[in-house]
Parts: sequence; C-alpha cells; structure tokens
Amino acid sequence: MSDDNPHSSNGSSNKNFFNKILQAFTGEPKNKDELFDVLNDAEDRELIKPETKLMIEGVLEVSDMRVRDIMIPRSQMVTLDINTPLKDAIPLIVESGHSRFPVVNEDIDHIEGILLAKDLLAYAFNEDEQPCTFNEVIRPAIIVPESKKVEPLLKEFRSQRYHMAIVVDEYGGVSGVVTIEDILELIVGEIEDETDDEIIEDIKHLASNVYQVQALTEIDDFNEYFNCEFDENGADTIGGLVLHQFGHMPKKSESLNINNFEFKVTSADNRRIQVLQITIPKDHQVNGKTID
Repeated sequence: MSDDNPHSSNGSSNKNFFNKILQAFTGEPKNKDELFDVLNDAEDRELIKPETKLMIEGVLEVSDMRVRDIMIPRSQMVTLDINTPLKDAIPLIVESGHSRFPVVNEDIDHIEGILLAKDLLAYAFNEDEQPCTFNEVIRPAIIVPESKKVEPLLKEFRSQRYHMAIVVDEYGGVSGVVTIEDILELIVGEIEDETDDEIIEDIKHLASNVYQVQALTEIDDFNEYFNCEFDENGADTIGGLVLHQFGHMPKKSESLNINNFEFKVTSADNRRIQVLQITIPKDHQVNGKTID
C-alpha cells in the first residue's frame, strides 16, 4: 500500500491543478485574475517556465489594450515628403534603418501612402528604370482609429499581410503609427535586429569582481563564462532563473544572493528583467569565455 501513496499524492496534485484550469474557464466567477492565479500556480509547480508565463501574460495584456496604448506618437514618426525627389530621400532612408515609411504631402496629417524600402531594390541596379517620384513606388496606407483593440489589429496584420498602419484620432488627424513588431514585442519582449544602433555584449566585465549580464544570456553560456553550475532545468536564461528565485517581478535595484553570487536588477520593465549586475565571490575563478 505504501508504494501507492506517492502516486496517489501526485495524481491528486495534478488533478487539483487541472481543476483550477477548468474552473478558470468554466466556473464562476470568470475573471482574468483567476487565470493569472492558475499561471502562477503552474510556475510554482515548475509545469511552465517563467519566460513562458510572461509570454502568456503578454498575450492576455494585449487583449485589453487599444492601439493608442502602443502606437509610436506622431512626434517620433519618421516620414518622407512626397514632393521630395526620391534620390534626395535616400540618405534619410538609409540613416534611419527603418524598412517602412509613411509618405506625407506637406504635413503629417496628409498621408499619401507607405514606402517599403525593399521596393527600391528593383531600381537600384537598373539605371534605365529609375523611379522619378514617390508616386511610382508607394503603397496604400492602412488607417486605423486610436480606439481599435490591439488583438483584432494583430489578426488583420497577419491575414491581410501588412505590417504598418497609420493611427488617427476621432477628428481624422494623424496621432501616430503602429507596426506588427510593436505588438509582438509586447508578447515576447524587445526584438533586436541587425539595424539596431548598438550591439550589446551578453556579458561585460565592469570592475574587479563585478559584471553586467544581459538577462537573455543562456544559462549554459553563463555557466561556461563564470565557471559555475547553475541549474538549467528550471529556466533557459539567467534572467528566467533569477526571476524564479525572486518569486515576483523585481524592480530596479532589487537584489538577491544565489550560490554566493549576488544578482542585482539594473534594468527591468513591468514584465521582464532586462539587465543584471553580477557580483561574484572575490576568490572565484572565471573562465571569461562562452560556448562557441
């Protein structure tokens, strides 16, 4: 009989967890807080990783947001004037590093279309077919109101195969621009690409036994660099491991000690840790390299 007890206890535990999930969707009352409780319980039981929970929470947060909450405001928009000779606009296109540009007529409230930088490639090596004006290469602009929900907009981005929309206020004036990347970053975090201005080192030696580490650094790379053996089963990244140890979303300057390593949060938003400051024991020897 004693051999059956552990199995029975485990089965009961799993049953209770799935009952909570079932209650979240079918029981009363139905609310998002109840669903978050289930996610927190799943993380505590190590059924899902902290990064997975953050992504699910990101999806749930997006479902409540409107376009005005995530748009790039008009003051930060990079636009091109349709009356500018195309060759004169090339330096701005290259310098900005963007792939899509609203094309305006004299002022930002008069959007003529969207220029995709890749559409200029067809003319780059053919001097006989150089476009003279923006009118020859721009595409129609998609207009959405500030009050539009983000979730259906993401569906439209995917189904209609466009990546940028112009946001307008109730009077028809342009209030900003929104892209599919803006929405995805709410779910998966900041998306860095090869056009970003700064290439950030995953691990940077600051002074003596103090280091700066990007939270997305993989644990096996962290272990290799610092000559340590942090558990890789609970999380894939050092930020995920630290988040799990905190048990809550830490604020900037919060710190904790794990295996004599001090982890201090130096950059974080309301959903994820971004940068950590690591202080290692003074007598600890580091390898100073990561896995190739």
